[in-house]
Amino acid sequence: MPNLSKFIQLRGLETQLIKSTLRRYSSAPANAQFREILSDQIKSIKDAGTFKSERIITSSQSTQITVEGSNKQILNFCANNYLGLANHPEVVNYSRDITAKYGAGLSSVRFICGTQDIHKNLEKKLSQFHGREDTILYASCFDANAGLFEAILTPEDAVFSDELNHASIIDGIRLCKSQKHRYRHRDLSDLESQLKSSNARIKLIVTDGVFSMDGNIAPLKDIVALAKQYNALTFIDECHATGFFGKTGRGTEEYYDIMGSVDIINSTLGKALGGAAGGYTTGPKELISFLRQKSRPYLFSNTLPPSVVATGTKVIDMLLSSSELTAKVQTNTKHFREAMTKAGFTIGGENHPICPVMLGDARLASIFADEMLKRGIYVIGFSFPVVPKGKARIRVQISAAHTKDDIDHAISAFTEVGKSLNVIQ
Repeated sequence: MPNLSKFIQLRGLETQLIKSTLRRYSSAPANAQFREILSDQIKSIKDAGTFKSERIITSSQSTQITVEGSNKQILNFCANNYLGLANHPEVVNYSRDITAKYGAGLSSVRFICGTQDIHKNLEKKLSQFHGREDTILYASCFDANAGLFEAILTPEDAVFSDELNHASIIDGIRLCKSQKHRYRHRDLSDLESQLKSSNARIKLIVTDGVFSMDGNIAPLKDIVALAKQYNALTFIDECHATGFFGKTGRGTEEYYDIMGSVDIINSTLGKALGGAAGGYTTGPKELISFLRQKSRPYLFSNTLPPSVVATGTKVIDMLLSSSELTAKVQTNTKHFREAMTKAGFTIGGENHPICPVMLGDARLASIFADEMLKRGIYVIGFSFPVVPKGKARIRVQISAAHTKDDIDHAISAFTEVGKSLNVIQ
């Protein structure tokens, strides 16, 4: 009898092993098919001329960089480093000191053991900078957008989103259960007609302050007026405005001289504010308190590491004490836009350091960017699906750290390549 039990036990183990082996081998065709499907799609992207290769930078992020395969200095005109502070000695040294004192990371979410005094201090400074009651930090602004709408909106509520809003806004809205409306880009008549027909409990108008692909600006003053008329709230994403847009870098509100008019602002630490990482929501204290209880990316993601908190803190301190860098990027932008337009290029957007050089054809944009690199200018061609089909462009981004000579060198290279590729006469 004991031998029979042992025999049954062994047969059971054998059966399990056979099943496990069959499962492993039966999955192989599916894996091969999966690889083939992806390879076909990658080939289609390459055939369309829209494949995005990643150039490898071998230096710090700056206006002058080195790229793998080349030892020469290259002028960088495509970073979100609007104030030129990503490798600023004061910022780097302060971040190093804070890291030495507070460590590399917290290994925790905020509500367990991931909140240090430096996190609360940065939230306080960001609130002061924006003139808001409170602020909550996230790992990125993508997370801030993912964590907001789902937390605050229900099926009784409605969101009204500009059709060209950033992907993170679109994904964040997809997560919530509210009534979803999309209005034509910067079309106030379309927005008003949708607001007028809604009887939702909360109406939330959602827009980028500055649209990152085109560098154009939301008609915020009129949006705020419509919100008041139809008892709606307003939300803006200020990733491409905070720190450098508006007279003192307070963003789209300041540009329109309507400071304090918007209900909720989301923005980033990963662009003008040091270029490291991190995002935040700033607004009413009740909203921020609620998000600390309900926002999933905040509750289930590790807190920002001390080095990133330090970078943001140092840059905000610099902006609170001076607007010199903000003024410089605006002067540089004006010079580039005027000179490029005079050379015959079509430059999208308005009064903003995002200066899209419109080319139309995706393959042309890719070739144009490669030719610019040969002339020591680092720019990237943007094409579908990042921008609509037929609207490929080189997105130039101006920094306060660019000198006039840097900008003139880029304009000269653009002109030379533009003529050689029959983009301009």
